[in-house]
Amino acid sequence: MSSWTIVTGATGAVGAAATEALAARGCAVLMACRSRTRAEAVRADILTRIPSARLEIGELDLSSMDSVRRFTDTVGAGSVSALFNNAGTISRGYGLTADGLENTFAVNYFGPWLLTRLLAEKMPEGSRIVNMVSLTCRFVRLHEGDLRPSRKDFSQLGTYARSKRALLSFSQELARRQPGLRVNVADPGIVASGMIDLGHWFDPLADVLFKPFCKSPEAGARPALDALSSEAAGRWFAGSSNRPIPRRYFAPALDLILWETTERMLPG
Repeated sequence: MSSWTIVTGATGAVGAAATEALAARGCAVLMACRSRTRAEAVRADILTRIPSARLEIGELDLSSMDSVRRFTDTVGAGSVSALFNNAGTISRGYGLTADGLENTFAVNYFGPWLLTRLLAEKMPEGSRIVNMVSLTCRFVRLHEGDLRPSRKDFSQLGTYARSKRALLSFSQELARRQPGLRVNVADPGIVASGMIDLGHWFDPLADVLFKPFCKSPEAGARPALDALSSEAAGRWFAGSSNRPIPRRYFAPALDLILWETTERMLPG
């Protein structure tokens, strides 16, 4: 029986690059994607270069907690040995999901939180969990109330950064509670992808002046790939190196409060 590596957002630039790299290593990859049509196109493209690739597709919409639960119900106990929480969004405006969660936080934090919690129960000891964070974490402070931003609190980059900071908090608390799992975080840096198209007038100018200096999707995926193959835990992977998660993010009391608050907020 194959032991699967789950990659969320496998149709995005970094997700597709990570999926192909894992397939080249001989890993069986379960591509967890919102659009099956787009996932099938990415899968077919990878198979043209790696005919032996073992790639399966699972439908997963991280903005819907019902979708997260349905997806995890299809995963058998012991069948997954690695999870790469890659999917993310930078919402252009304020909006709430059907669950009443702000959209950026739903996709970047609440969905991965629930997905990881449900899958961790089925993953054998020594399994790897890699959460995609962001260098923007260092520019924001996080409080319990930030999990429920109002319209007036919302800002495109600020809300994104706080959602990623919350995912970092979750990573650290999960590592404390599940010492048998290898939990790490990966920072891709600034990648030339659709994620940095913010929907502003200056986007075309940025395409010319900024994107050529950004990392390729393959380079952006490298830290997560290193983390997925590492025996380490509690590390921040960036570029070609890794280090302990910086002390500026050490806040166990906050991590616990956010964990308990999230449990109360999630439906079901």
